Amino acid sequence: MNQEILRVANEIGVWLAAAPVVILTAIQAIIYTRLARKTARELNIPDEKCDRAFKTGLLTAIGPVIAIFIVMVGMMSVIGGPISWLRLSIIGSAPTELTAAKTGADALGVSFGGADYDLNALATGWWTMAVNGAGWLVFAGLFTHKLEGIRNKVGGGDVKWLAVLSSAAMLGVFGYLNSGDIKNGGGGLIAVIAGAISMVVVIKLTEKLPKLKEYALGIAMLVGMLAAVIFG
Repeated sequence: MNQEILRVANEIGVWLAAAPVVILTAIQAIIYTRLARKTARELNIPDEKCDRAFKTGLLTAIGPVIAIFIVMVGMMSVIGGPISWLRLSIIGSAPTELTAAKTGADALGVSFGGADYDLNALATGWWTMAVNGAGWLVFAGLFTHKLEGIRNKVGGGDVKWLAVLSSAAMLGVFGYLNSGDIKNGGGGLIAVIAGAISMVVVIKLTEKLPKLKEYALGIAMLVGMLAAVIFG
């Protein structure tokens, strides 16, 4: 790959253009956390429970973050650090962003990161990623506040039914996302099987070690990823 491409992709101007979006994302996370704390106090939820929930979420995020980081390093070597940093800070779906960048190269008939990958291909990849993610961001801004009302309407106000409905929706989403890996086999299938088995084992262990329960999902993710690397 032409090193001139990376020089342009990593220029200070690109870093400065990407930084505000990343900083805004960090500010949003801080505001959301403070709002959650404030709401918890209004509901008389002890700070200890909030701290435990925050720690659980932090540990659970380790698995997905590792996968995203690995893909991000690969993207940085082709499209530059600033854009990779920007895209994954607001979207967080490494495979989607990588596919969009490759689609931009394919549209020009060049290989992603190959010898024929030039500035036009780089710019096309950047635009492809931006356009690809715009729909999600627009939908989130316009309709997110209405989703809770729709969920309550579908559930009829029944708390137990809402819990079942939400769980079923999550199972359906993750089942669909994993269906391709199960069908194609290989490392993806191994990760799904190893992760499922480790989750069952960890849940069994939590009967004797209750504190382990908050780490169950994170452990299952790490075991699945490790098994895919070793046996895939």
